[in-house]
Amino acid sequence: MKLVKITTLFFVLALMTSSCASISVASDYDREADFSQYGTYAFFKPGIDKAAISDLDKKRILRAIEDEMSKKGFTKSENPDLLISIFTKTNENINIYQNNFPYWGYGWGWNPWYWGTGFNTVSRTSEGTLYIDLIDATDKELVWQGMGTAALAKEVNKKQERINDIVAKIMEKYPPGREK
Repeated sequence: MKLVKITTLFFVLALMTSSCASISVASDYDREADFSQYGTYAFFKPGIDKAAISDLDKKRILRAIEDEMSKKGFTKSENPDLLISIFTKTNENINIYQNNFPYWGYGWGWNPWYWGTGFNTVSRTSEGTLYIDLIDATDKELVWQGMGTAALAKEVNKKQERINDIVAKIMEKYPPGREK
């Protein structure tokens, strides 16, 4: 019976850990846009100011975007081809794992020295969605949007690493047709 409890606990912890590590991404773009014409960028301050997150997290996201854009050969400019804006949403997920096996407590395999209904685990995770918008600076029209959803890091020293991972996964989708 101890083996069943330990195995079940290990399975639940493995499930929780693997779900925290995954990043779900998607993108959409204007089919008429010529992405080869873009080589410079700047951040669109009015859009970034509207993002409902702390200024520290905004800085973390913008640093990660700068890193990814430079890896793609873009340069930051006062007269850019693209404007970059961000938007965020957060959700709190509550997961309840309830294990009431029939042989625990009264029932099949009843044991007079053990009474219990199994174990219950409640976990709370914050999940965030980051949208990265690329706007044609001349036309002021959205040409590409990437979205990534993932569990957020709670420890301050892991936030930048987690944000870097999320932004990198989103930016893999840009430019369209060249995903890894």
